[in-house]
Amino acid sequence: MQIMAAMIIYMAVVIGIGIVFAKRANKNSGEYFLGGRSLGPWVTAMSAEASDMSGWLLMGLPGVAYWCGIADAAWTAIGLAVGTYFNWLIVSKRLRRYSIKAGEAITLPEYFSNRFHEKKKVVMTIAALFILIFFTVYAASCLVTCGKLFSTLFGFPYVSMMIVGAIFVLVYTLLGGFLAESVSDFMQAIVMIVALTVVVVVGTVKAGGLSAIIENARSIPGFFEFFGMAVPDVTNGVQDSIAGEPLFSEPVKYGFLSVISTTAWGLGYFGMPQVLLRFMAIRSEKELTRSRRIAIIWVVISLAVAVFIGVVGRTLYPIELRTSVAAENVFILLSTKLLPPLLAGFVMAGILAATISSSDSYLLIAASAFSKNIYQGIFHKNATDKQVMNISRITLLLIAIVAMVIAADENSVIFTIVSFAWAGFGATFGPIMLFSLFWKRTNRAGAIAGMVGGGTMVFIWKLLVRPLGGAFNIYELLPAFIFSSILIVAVSLLTKKPSPEIEKEFDEVKAGI
Repeated sequence: MQIMAAMIIYMAVVIGIGIVFAKRANKNSGEYFLGGRSLGPWVTAMSAEASDMSGWLLMGLPGVAYWCGIADAAWTAIGLAVGTYFNWLIVSKRLRRYSIKAGEAITLPEYFSNRFHEKKKVVMTIAALFILIFFTVYAASCLVTCGKLFSTLFGFPYVSMMIVGAIFVLVYTLLGGFLAESVSDFMQAIVMIVALTVVVVVGTVKAGGLSAIIENARSIPGFFEFFGMAVPDVTNGVQDSIAGEPLFSEPVKYGFLSVISTTAWGLGYFGMPQVLLRFMAIRSEKELTRSRRIAIIWVVISLAVAVFIGVVGRTLYPIELRTSVAAENVFILLSTKLLPPLLAGFVMAGILAATISSSDSYLLIAASAFSKNIYQGIFHKNATDKQVMNISRITLLLIAIVAMVIAADENSVIFTIVSFAWAGFGATFGPIMLFSLFWKRTNRAGAIAGMVGGGTMVFIWKLLVRPLGGAFNIYELLPAFIFSSILIVAVSLLTKKPSPEIEKEFDEVKAGI
């Protein structure tokens, strides 16, 4: 009951934030979708990272480390940390400046469309459709997290708890829009890092100290290696054990190809709408330097602690979680076993925080992609702000329903769902974002080819090429990102160069005019 009480208190605070900002959010679509470009440096940094990390930071990443050791989880974390830094360093200021120059764009599809001065909104439509597809998948991963969290804690059926989580997130997002989402994400970023730190500190003490944890990890073949990976000995997907000790097969090498494939996660940042929108929404370009420092510190600490939680969990409860799906509950297991119920409730709110901070961003951006960029941008160009916002809310509801259908399988692995959607955004938008900001010769035809080619290649590589194994077993983001980049360059050079007006605009943005 104390755990439930703590989580109800937390949920009430989040709803309260939505109510506080509801009046301002409903002034116009600019306020609702981008907060009127009024975010401060702390809110910009923390909300960007909280909305990005989602429930996989507290469940997916520790689960990977618990199941097969640190290699996969650690190299993913390293790639993400490096990607975070360079995204803030080279993209943030230029995008903030360009989004204003490009017709005061308030959504990512609108920025791309305005950047290339298109009359027929092909770029806008393609971008909006890919956002709808991949954010629906992303939202589903968040609902899986909600369902697993509540069903594990309270013993209620998974599907019922997933639906309850979806309704809560939907109501909250409908109320407050982007500003409420960003402010609550700031709070949730604090909750997430505190929850991670509390659990890892208490777990380390309980396990007998850092040396005892490392000694146990090294006793498992391949578990505590950067270039090797533990292989749980399983029967029908369930890990075998003898006398309370888990069994492992011979470890496998984690070679150079695997390292490159895993660290490629960092490329995804250049195409993440939920992060890129924060760059556009900050009140001053000059404050982005401070935001970058805040963001990278938060990311490095959070990722390192999340990976280590999996190692701590394997030390304290070696046979408690015996499938790869169950392994994603290691953070919940440690919290409920090691902490007093009330404190455990607030720590559990960390998972809820991670889920809410991501799902509200995903739903809002997907809804804006349809209502602002497809409904108003293509079908009803004279639509009023009120009509756009009403369509946005209807779209929110429909996306949430589709996401619930996708999330209905309780055996879904959060890390797997997130990795696919992450690749989709990274390959669809990452290359064209970089080329649109830094290569003047990029044209509309190149943008279309790059987005369609990158997004399509994610599906082709994931479903057809990667199953071949061997050298083809590479995370789909890397080949799709490269393919998209090649298409942008080749098609841009083979087609008409941008107009003098577009080139002049590019030069002004570059010069900071």
